[in-house]
Amino acid sequence: MRPIFRINTPSAEDLSSFHRDGFVVYPAVFSDEGLYGFVDEIHSRSQVIDFFKKNKGEPDEHGMNVRPWNNKGPWSAQLFDAPLVTALLKAIIGEKFQFCHSTMHIKTRGGKGVQAHMDHHHWFHDNPVNIAERHKWYIQMLYYPNGFKRDDANLSVIPGSHQIIPIPGKPPHYNTLEEMMDRVGSEHGGRELKVKHFELPPGSMVCLNARTYHAVTPKPLDSPQDYRIFCNYIFKEAGPPHRHTQAIPSEWLEDVSPKRQKLFDREPYTDVCWE
Repeated sequence: MRPIFRINTPSAEDLSSFHRDGFVVYPAVFSDEGLYGFVDEIHSRSQVIDFFKKNKGEPDEHGMNVRPWNNKGPWSAQLFDAPLVTALLKAIIGEKFQFCHSTMHIKTRGGKGVQAHMDHHHWFHDNPVNIAERHKWYIQMLYYPNGFKRDDANLSVIPGSHQIIPIPGKPPHYNTLEEMMDRVGSEHGGRELKVKHFELPPGSMVCLNARTYHAVTPKPLDSPQDYRIFCNYIFKEAGPPHRHTQAIPSEWLEDVSPKRQKLFDREPYTDVCWE
């Protein structure tokens, strides 16, 4: 099978951007063959087929949300350990990292937005294990196979917001990133923080520090795009489970490579694993 991405390694500037801003963006990074194969594979998944049969092109505020996303094909399986993914994780975390979980989403016209938040769940709980893990790495690889325009289910972030020290416990409620900035202030780490709204072409990827605050705008009823596809692969520094660390399906372990087996060798989250 051909590579899914056009590039295999991040540049020094990519890594500098990640550490400075809390993310690095790769517009149109999928290869032509990789993007075609990945999109075709997503459309062939049973959840997607069932969703579109029921949806019939009608507005849907909830869309389709799959977590964990287990029924992968060969293209989506490449995203566990494609050279670019592995190189980014090694450069950021080091040698000891693990796969946490993955999700798949379809947002149709009328789809709700996603409120301002960050995703490092150890900050939201106060068990000893959570406190010990709060400053460990939790990295999200965000994929947008058919891209998005501004104000049309677009991703927004606050560059540098990974430097904000969260208040431990229940996460605060912010409807928008702008509201969050009004409440927490815009000066952090000697830097004035501002909201950035993305517009990305098909086949784009964002590597995000999970402590970076981000949000998604609603998808308008008059959007020229029928639906937006989004997939999220999350990796963690080796250690205890995060909130959604999934059990590994047995079919993923059939003829698995030693490299991928290493990603899967960890305990899944359970209701009692943090006690």
